[in-house]
Order: sequence, then C-alpha cells, then structure tokens
Amino acid sequence: MQQLVNAAIDFGNTYAKIGFFTGTEMTEFYHGLRIDKVRTLLNKKAPANLIIASVTKSPADLEKLFVKFSKKIILGSDTLLPIQNDYATPETLGYDRLAASAGANARFPDQSVLIIDMGTAIKYDFITAGGVFKGGIISPGMKMRFKALHTFTKKLPLFEPDGIPLLVGDSTASCVRSGVINGIIAEVNGIIERYNQYPDLQVVLCGGDAPFFESQIKYPKFAVSNLVLEGLNRILLHNVE
Repeated sequence: MQQLVNAAIDFGNTYAKIGFFTGTEMTEFYHGLRIDKVRTLLNKKAPANLIIASVTKSPADLEKLFVKFSKKIILGSDTLLPIQNDYATPETLGYDRLAASAGANARFPDQSVLIIDMGTAIKYDFITAGGVFKGGIISPGMKMRFKALHTFTKKLPLFEPDGIPLLVGDSTASCVRSGVINGIIAEVNGIIERYNQYPDLQVVLCGGDAPFFESQIKYPKFAVSNLVLEGLNRILLHNVE
C-alpha cells in the first residue's frame, strides 16, 4: 500500500521552505519560494495533510492564503504537540523554536538536547530527556552584531565576515571581525559547557550560519539543516495520528 505524502511549510521573513514527507522521511525539499510557487507545488503534489508555520504572517492570513487546502494545520499556541511545552509565555514562543524542539526530541528520544539555531538571532533551546521544552537563550546573530557595531558607533564601517579571524586583530576590520566571530565562538562553547551538567546531552546545530561556525565548536554535535521542517512534520503526524 502506497504511503501518503504530507507537506510542511516554513515561512520566513521573505521566502518559504517546503518539505514533502513520506512518514518521517523527507523525500523532497524546496527553498527560496514565494507564496505563489508554494501553492503551485501543493497543487502539483496534492499532499494528504499540510502543516504551515510563519514568523511574519498571522494565522488568519495563512488561512486565507491556503483556504482551498482543507486538511491543514496552522501552527499556533493551541496546536497539539508531541512534546510538553513548559514555556511560561507560550503565546510569545516562536514556532521555529517549538518545531525545532519537536524535531530534536524525535531524533534523540529519552535524551536531553540543546538546540543551537544560528541565524538572524542565535537561539539556544533546551528540551529534557523526558520530552519537556524548557526554554533557553536568545542572543544577537553574526550579521546583527556587525550591523550593531556600525549603527551605534560614529566611525566603525559595516564589515562582513571573512573566514575565522585570528584572536588578536591588527586593524580596525580584523578587530571587529575578531570581536564578532571569536565572541560568538566563545559564547557558544561557554554555553555548551554550562549545559554539560545534564548527562548524555546531545548538541544539535541548525540555522544558516551553523556551517560557518561548526568547525569551531569543541564539543560533539550534530548538524541538522532542516530541523524545523522535520519538527513541523512530527507535529503534523502527532495530530493526524
């Protein structure tokens, strides 16, 4: 008997990603999509079930955009989850953090997981071995730090990353790059060290800047590029089941 295909959609600030899944396996992946392209793909693939999440669009807007797809879940604070959410303000919790935690818990059941999502912001999220999302840390990402130094000072230009810099800079550009990049490296390694109090801790990296920093993290870790989509699919399966 042929298995049903489901779809998970992750809307960012400008573009969307979509993953098509057979069970828990992602069989197709598309990124950099506008809404029209997403709907074209959905019409073509005709998934049995659909889950949609967005950091910028309201549930009401998403409902209008995908009104013709009846078997869909729009991820919100009241969506049934395969994990327990212990966040004090669940209505303010970013769906991407919640979905990534569901994905990490599915990959590492019965183990504590620290998720480090290195994007516009660096988000550290912790889920216990019992499958309880506790929360974590949010700090500025790499591009945000470069931009802040330029914006809030009178003379510092806006620099771009150029590989992993030496610790001691010998020019304004190399000093700024060292401060931003080596500062993030020290932060990430320091945070992991503090979380190592939990036995059998698994560290999972994701996000657009993760490949840039992966070699500088001195602790064992797993890089998972599509953790949010995996988590969305897990949430969808939990609701369908």
